[in-house]
Amino acid sequence: MHRKTFSLREATLTIDDGVAEFTHQRPQARNALSLNLRADYLEMLDCVEGNRDVRVLIVTGAGGSFCAGGDLKSLKELRAEDGSPDAMRRRIIDGHTWMLRLRNLEMPVIAAVDGPAVGAGFSIALAADFVLASSRAFFCMSFAKVGLVPDLGAAYFLPRMIGLSAAKELAMTARRVDAHEAKQLGIVHAIHSPETLAEDARAFARRFLPAPREATGLTKRMMDQSFETPYAALADMESAAQALASTTAYHTNAVNAFLDGRGAAFDWERSR
Repeated sequence: MHRKTFSLREATLTIDDGVAEFTHQRPQARNALSLNLRADYLEMLDCVEGNRDVRVLIVTGAGGSFCAGGDLKSLKELRAEDGSPDAMRRRIIDGHTWMLRLRNLEMPVIAAVDGPAVGAGFSIALAADFVLASSRAFFCMSFAKVGLVPDLGAAYFLPRMIGLSAAKELAMTARRVDAHEAKQLGIVHAIHSPETLAEDARAFARRFLPAPREATGLTKRMMDQSFETPYAALADMESAAQALASTTAYHTNAVNAFLDGRGAAFDWERSR
C-alpha cells in the first residue's frame, strides 16, 4: 500500500501500509475541539471504516498538544445564536454520532497523547483501546471548572477504566493527572519521551498488522460490551463470534502452521 495523506479542515489523515494516523492540526489553540475538527472526525471515520486495508488507527495532536477540550469560543458563539438547552443537547448528541463510531471501530485504536488531554480531549483518549503518553502529557476532567458535566462519553468510559470512586474524584475535582499517575490508574498503557512518541506509537501500531482482523474486531466488541451484558448474553455473543472466527482463512492457516511446526504469523513478543 502506498502512503496517502488527506488534508481535512483542521486535521490530517495519513494511511501508510495499513496504519491510519489522524492528527489534530490546531496547535495554536492546543487542538481544541472545534466544529470543523468534529466534522473531520466524521470524514476520517467514513474513510477508515470502509477501507479493509486499514488495520489500526492512531489518534494524535500536532504541536505538543493532544486536545485541550471543547472550543469555548465556538460554544460562546453558539449560545449567542441559540442559548436554549435544546441547542446544547443537540450539540452533544451530534458529538456522540462520531464518538460511538470511534469506539466501535473493529480495529485497535491508539491515542498518542502529548501535552494536554483535557475535557473532551480526555474523553477522546478514553475511547481508544491503548493510550500511549509522553512524559509531559497530562489529563484533566476539566468540565467542573466551567460549570459543566463530563461529556463525550466520559461518564461511561472513566468508571469502567479506573473504577467508580476514582472516576468521581477526577470528575468532581477537575484536577490534573500527570502521565505517571495516569499509568498507575490504568489510563495510560506506556510512557514515552516527547521526541519519540510519534514513532513509538507507529511502531506499536505496526505490531498489530499481522493480527487476525476478524478475531481482533470481535474480541474488542465483546470486551467493550462486557460490563453491561449478562453472562448468558455474552456467552451467546462469544459462541457466534467463535463460529465466525473459526471459518476464516487466518484461522485455517494458523492451525496448519502450528501442526507443521511453523511459527505463528501473529506473535506479540516476537514482533518487538
